Amino acid sequence: MTAIELRAQNNAELARKLDDAYQELFNLRFQRATGKLANTARFQVVKREIARIKTILRERELAGE
Repeated sequence: MTAIELRAQNNAELARKLDDAYQELFNLRFQRATGKLANTARFQVVKREIARIKTILRERELAGE
């Protein structure tokens, strides 16, 4: 998901997406440990999505001060 699409969402939706992304990252780590991970590139994608969401939430927090 691009930053433009994420910026169109409210904070509650972003927080939900952030929780989902962390859960997916946990599952990917678990799959890697058990040797069942097929797509290792998904790690990078999920980590970048987490960073985008956290950046947008922080920008909104700073703008509100």
